[in-house]
Amino acid sequence: MNAPEAGGSPLLYSLVVVAASAGGLAALSTLLADLPGGFPLPVVVVQHLAPRHHSVLAEILNRRTALHVKEAVDGERLTTGIVYTAPADRHVRIGPGPSIELNRGERVHFLRPAADHLFASAAQVCGPVIAVVLTGTGTDGAAGIISVKAAGGTVIAQDEQSSEFFGMPLAAIETGHVDRVLPLDRIGAALSALAATTS
Repeated sequence: MNAPEAGGSPLLYSLVVVAASAGGLAALSTLLADLPGGFPLPVVVVQHLAPRHHSVLAEILNRRTALHVKEAVDGERLTTGIVYTAPADRHVRIGPGPSIELNRGERVHFLRPAADHLFASAAQVCGPVIAVVLTGTGTDGAAGIISVKAAGGTVIAQDEQSSEFFGMPLAAIETGHVDRVLPLDRIGAALSALAATTS
């Protein structure tokens, strides 16, 4: 992916990928509210959802941020400043373009969508990306951040005090591949600073 440019220099990162599970709606609402309308990167979110119910996550989050939030559609190209949410019962991966790829592949850790798929594919297609692991139970995202780090990316995990459930952030931290452990109310500012980094 050709990274956008800031002041004539290419940006180091081309994408933000976010994982959340239990407690994720509140955490995502806070995080996205803290991002400015001119945020220079696309954002793709995996929030674990009940598989048999239509998701209204994008509609809820769209009311809480200056960015445009939409449910991801198979084949659409990623656009700067758009937040894409994974549909219920679909894995979301990053494909060439870069673009969204949705599928009903095997569950990962009993989950579909799974952050591990998103993180690994983002690193493979886009190179350096920023990955964020928010509140949630289980270990989803921990394997994927290893791919993110191998491709030169940066990983942020939500800290225990601000997490409603610390399972997912802790699993990520225990891999040794997390760069920053931050309270929820500081993650948005960290993303804005990282997103402005030039290569």
